[in-house]
Amino acid sequence: MLMIRLARFGAKKKPSYRVVVIEKERARDSSAVEVVGHYIPVTQPPVVDLKRDRIEYWIKAGAKPSDTVARLLKQNPAPAEQPAA
Repeated sequence: MLMIRLARFGAKKKPSYRVVVIEKERARDSSAVEVVGHYIPVTQPPVVDLKRDRIEYWIKAGAKPSDTVARLLKQNPAPAEQPAA
């Protein structure tokens, strides 16, 4: 089963996370199927960069987001489409 979850990177006490699509049974930092975003919580404000089209694709393909990724998606809604002028 595929999961969309965080993989920790960065230096000691300066975490940086990649939002990845990965098999549920694999280790946190093992190779991912696809990197679909980044999350840096130590900056002010925290940086959240998500590829929403790819996340939607993987959810439709059966991947389940972790609780933290679901919270990030909810707190950072996609920008509204600009109407063509």
